[in-house]
Amino acid sequence: MKWRSLDESTPGSDARTLEDILAQRKKLIAQYVPAETRAVHARVVSELKARRLALNSLPRGVQAPTFVLPDHSGHSVACSDLLARGRLVLCFFRGRWDPFCCAQLEALNRILPQIERSAASLAAISPQTGRQSFFMAEQHRLRFPLLIDAGNHVARQFGLVYRVPAEQQTIYRRAFINLPFVNGDESWELPIPATYIFERDATVLYAWANEEYTERVEPAEILEALR
Repeated sequence: MKWRSLDESTPGSDARTLEDILAQRKKLIAQYVPAETRAVHARVVSELKARRLALNSLPRGVQAPTFVLPDHSGHSVACSDLLARGRLVLCFFRGRWDPFCCAQLEALNRILPQIERSAASLAAISPQTGRQSFFMAEQHRLRFPLLIDAGNHVARQFGLVYRVPAEQQTIYRRAFINLPFVNGDESWELPIPATYIFERDATVLYAWANEEYTERVEPAEILEALR
């Protein structure tokens, strides 16, 4: 179970904006996914927006929670170690089964050299298992750590976690998106997509979160914030 890139033979070669890439994927979904299925997803997003998860997530200017998590290679990664090297860009994503997450991480992979030239590092975090994260890193040739947030414990501290409603669970199962298997627990919980930039003292310099999973922050905006 995975989402294939539109062109896996030349990873990192797509020069389009992330917005354009996501727009193409939305167009494909509108073309091939039944309207009733799309309506369920839209209702879930609307309900999440009504709960104001994004507005109530970790804001700019506060101190970020500290964490130590395993990465996709099995190494223990402490945010303090990452911050010791400079600022940190941290991206919360849902999983390798989500085409919008795959597009986002590929786009971040393309700007990794620019992030590093800004004296910053990059990491992405999700509730999927280490095995799933390893497969994702290999498939998309990602050059930054994918951190495993089992049980969404870190995402919960950032105010990002929600439980997938039963109606949407049914759709995911029909599409062979088995979250209990992918995430290694029965919670059916996910984080809303979010991106943060932390100063070296763990203060939040930049915060972006959105209940609408088909939208992601543009990499150029991240680079601008790092300047």
